[in-house]
Amino acid sequence: MNFNDIFRSSFLENVTSVSLFDMALALLLSFGLGLFIFLIYRKTYQGVMYSSSFGVTLLALTMITTLVILAVTSNVVLSLGMVGALSIVRFRTAIKEPLDIAFLFWAIAVGIVLAAGMIPLAVIGSVIIGLILLVFVNRKSHCDPFIVVLQCENHDSETAARAFLEENTRRCAVKSKTVQKGLVELNLDVRLKDDNTDFVNALAEMPGVHSAVLVSYNGDYMG
Repeated sequence: MNFNDIFRSSFLENVTSVSLFDMALALLLSFGLGLFIFLIYRKTYQGVMYSSSFGVTLLALTMITTLVILAVTSNVVLSLGMVGALSIVRFRTAIKEPLDIAFLFWAIAVGIVLAAGMIPLAVIGSVIIGLILLVFVNRKSHCDPFIVVLQCENHDSETAARAFLEENTRRCAVKSKTVQKGLVELNLDVRLKDDNTDFVNALAEMPGVHSAVLVSYNGDYMG
């Protein structure tokens, strides 16, 4: 070992392993596609409370994945160390919407494909996935589901109320039933014949019916 070997740094030798043009192009494309994923997520979100931070996370995740894969592809030894480093990472954030997992994998996949240099695959694939999500996620069902919360006095009033609902709706199915002394509570899944909901008023006026509540839901919370 001579004097020059002491100051020789393998760290500095890796500075030019990825050119500035490749870095700028990859990060710019990942930003554009990450922004596209963010817009698709905001357009197709159907949850209760929209989280803007998750949308920004998709944008950042696309760029971060591109950055990591650029480093990995430039050095085989670094790729092995990266696998070990990432294996100790644990995520504790709960994913409430199943569709959010698809967006996370989409952002990661775009980052990997872009860093690998497959730009047409990343762009065309993202456009196709975005269009498919826009079509199927925003597709309205032919008949919107509703829940009727019904409170009756006894079995006779319950039978009459159910018969009335079956006559005035397209479909009527019991989802849950709670019985107490002097009170029967039913949750019924119904499909309306049209947009007219006046039958709920008539249902509430029936003898033995304490209350009738009509609630719209998206069909995901009750089997």
